[in-house]
Amino acid sequence: MMRILALVLLTGLAIEAQAAGFALNEQSTSGLGNSFAGGAASAEDASSQFFNPASMTYLPDSQIVVAVHAIRPSANFSNNGSRSAASTLTPGGDGGDPGAWAFVPNIYYTKALNETIRLGLSINAPFGLKTDYEKDWVGRYQGIKSDLSTLNINPSVAFKLNDRLSWGLGVSAMQARAELTSAINLGALIPGASDGAVQIKGDDWGFGWNTGMIFQLTEDTRLGLAYRSKVHQTLEGNVNFGNVPPLLAFADSKASAKITMPDTFSASVFHRLNKQWDVMADATWTNWSSFQDLTAIRTNGVLSGSIIASTPHNWQDTMRYAFGATYHYDEKLKFRTGVSYDETPVGNRMRTARIPDNDRISMSFGVSYRYSANSTFDLGYSHLFLRETSINKRNDTDIPALADTLTGHYNTRFDSLSLQYVYTF
Repeated sequence: MMRILALVLLTGLAIEAQAAGFALNEQSTSGLGNSFAGGAASAEDASSQFFNPASMTYLPDSQIVVAVHAIRPSANFSNNGSRSAASTLTPGGDGGDPGAWAFVPNIYYTKALNETIRLGLSINAPFGLKTDYEKDWVGRYQGIKSDLSTLNINPSVAFKLNDRLSWGLGVSAMQARAELTSAINLGALIPGASDGAVQIKGDDWGFGWNTGMIFQLTEDTRLGLAYRSKVHQTLEGNVNFGNVPPLLAFADSKASAKITMPDTFSASVFHRLNKQWDVMADATWTNWSSFQDLTAIRTNGVLSGSIIASTPHNWQDTMRYAFGATYHYDEKLKFRTGVSYDETPVGNRMRTARIPDNDRISMSFGVSYRYSANSTFDLGYSHLFLRETSINKRNDTDIPALADTLTGHYNTRFDSLSLQYVYTF
């Protein structure tokens, strides 16, 4: 019975985020308009410090950026003969649309100490998801609700070393909160029994760092390099069961699970073609292979210290490529566009109901209007295209009676709309 949580809770941490895996790209509205192309080199406003702290040396003395991103994932699952371990068809619907609106805020601040040193502060959410299937859907034993949110507080400092080179360094404190729910197929263990339910909640703080450099290659061309470290966290919380027999394996208890937020490395180029046009490009590597498994243990009670579940993921490292352009209509108005290709870390054998991920292409558009000498407004929109994603996932369990298989395919789309206000003083 102890392996049940491997099926119902820990087969995956996320279903889909706007970026591959469970990462969130939405950290800047001005960046969104260009599909985040050139993020480590553009130095557009104070939000650029998240992508490269060295960018602060290119900004005005003091600046505040406040943004909110409305993200709407939408997914439709089509069942294609999902079966129980006894080879009978699993009853249930297709789950409805598990996607839901999510609102992701950001705030950034930069301040010049002198001509060569800048201080900055970022408050944002680098990772997250929010999905919720109908409770009686055919894949309920592999996941119903997945809710992950993060809060990242990231002070940083940047130095203009000379006219050609800037360097920045930051540290971050990240809080993660997670809630995962699923059904338990008690009828496969106790004939005639109705489904049970299980919920896990947990949270933790973790710490990391980031650094970056910008090389001014020519008057019109910049190269940016940036690295953001892993953040190791141990989510501490509770496991709670509902509608289950009073067996030791189903006893409510405290539990913990370790997770690693991956490190990333970006190389970006920004080039001013003329007074009207800027072009930019970006390549970002994400170390998703650091997310190999998720193991939960009980932390109190008779079984304290025992492994609840250890679920393999075996994710792969990924690359993201982006290209963008900005058109300066006049001194007040800019138009942006961009395209990106983002690889999935999830192989076909590791795709689950919580992570029906696939490679994706995004198209983005944006507009920036300088209302006054101090105030600028940015609006951005992005649409992600994913091809049809198949799933044929057998639960990872040592209990043969619970080894059901979810078979079908997903049609998924994402839309992001962002609004940002920049105040310079």
